[in-house]
Amino acid sequence: MGPKEQRMREYMKFYIDGEWVDPVTPKSLDVINPATEAVSGHISAGSAADVDKAVAAARKAFETYSQTTREERIDLLQRVLAEYQKRFPDVAAAITEEMGAPVSLAQRAQAPIGMAHIATGIEVLKNYKFEEDRGPTRIVKEPIGVCGLITPWNWPINQIACKVVPALATGCTMVLKPSEESPYSAIIWAEVMHAAGVPKGVFNLVNGTGPEVGAAISSHPGIDMVSFTGSTRAGIEVAKAAATTVKRVAQELGGKSPNIILDDADFKSAVGGGVRTVMNNSGQSCNAPTRMLVPSKRMGEAIAIAKEAAESTTVGDPNGNAQLGPVVNKTQWDKIQGLIQAGIDEGATLVAGGVGRPEGLDKGYYVKPTVFANVTNEMTIAKQEIFGPVVSILGYETVDQAVEIGNDTEYGLAAYISGTDMNAVRAVASKLRAGQVSINGGGGDMTAPFGGYKMSGNGREWGDHGFTEYLELKAVLGYTPKQAAE
Repeated sequence: MGPKEQRMREYMKFYIDGEWVDPVTPKSLDVINPATEAVSGHISAGSAADVDKAVAAARKAFETYSQTTREERIDLLQRVLAEYQKRFPDVAAAITEEMGAPVSLAQRAQAPIGMAHIATGIEVLKNYKFEEDRGPTRIVKEPIGVCGLITPWNWPINQIACKVVPALATGCTMVLKPSEESPYSAIIWAEVMHAAGVPKGVFNLVNGTGPEVGAAISSHPGIDMVSFTGSTRAGIEVAKAAATTVKRVAQELGGKSPNIILDDADFKSAVGGGVRTVMNNSGQSCNAPTRMLVPSKRMGEAIAIAKEAAESTTVGDPNGNAQLGPVVNKTQWDKIQGLIQAGIDEGATLVAGGVGRPEGLDKGYYVKPTVFANVTNEMTIAKQEIFGPVVSILGYETVDQAVEIGNDTEYGLAAYISGTDMNAVRAVASKLRAGQVSINGGGGDMTAPFGGYKMSGNGREWGDHGFTEYLELKAVLGYTPKQAAE
């Protein structure tokens, strides 16, 4: 079935208390396929009343689920993994349709990472220390309670899995609000939960918008913790709404990550690889290395390599062989176009790409793979998160200046360094204010903590560090009588 004949997806129910239920007040939202700009299906838009129902179910389920054993939760996660594997092709196809990830990216990265988070969660849970004794005191980590999980559209299953898995593993119950831009993969995730036999009320899904459902979750007195991934602007709103009920807030927000290329780096591989990393997922990754820093004297060389890398990147129908699909929607497309224009207006050198759709694509939210050079850190394109396939190349005179420019941003999610002298590279890594630093393309560690400094958020996800957000600490004094402790 080609994209033309694809059936319309109709997902009008929410998953609450182990059942698919109608919304309290019917209201439909269109879901747009960004490759065709056509409506591909509909979901229901939830309200505070739906959130109330989901929270009530989660609170009731917490009484029993919080008391389950480690072994019971390992068994449950193993069933989730088995069911997810069965639905793998459906997940990948849904992600391509809803947010435009090319088939190869959906099958190679977007869908597999869901599996990887479940498998990692199982391994972490097997040996996780929920209790430790310090003399007569026992320190216990207990599930925090009902968790509100608000996830974005850019890596839809990744961000659902890295919240749901640790919540399940630690004994919490939850209400998920996935992005209304990418709801199909989330519905399949809910079907996986149901098929795996997750006890009713433990996992609940309510679709809808941030101002309606997101705000209801953030401010709900029956929710003990909210985990949010998205823009810094929206993250601030979540934190403000959460403050009145003194709940814990974990946030993974924006980024403007520096990519420092040292003079002794393999220039062709570092510059070309840096450009290709930004282009991956159409630039829609919060940790993308969007500010490339090169020695000023080698700017010309960097321009030539970056131009070649950008211009050899193919853009087109995500169901074909193109490396780049569209960006997610018209709002994002318009914003990216405005920022590319700002780069031109402010005097940066346009090396590749530019405004408008790529040649031959008159429909779909496609953006030209774009590179700017001779960028200064004061320019709009160096300050604002573009969230599109746009790279800014900045020059530096000394390594100290490179570090200074790298840190001169309100964000601190990720940073990248390339160079052959490992001592020099590690010295730079120690000075960068970012939650994750990647050296010479290093990556792929599912247990490495993910999250940011500064305006990039609070808290960490992934692996054992990801469990922390879902646990409360209790000190039991005199747990072991003095003589027994000696």
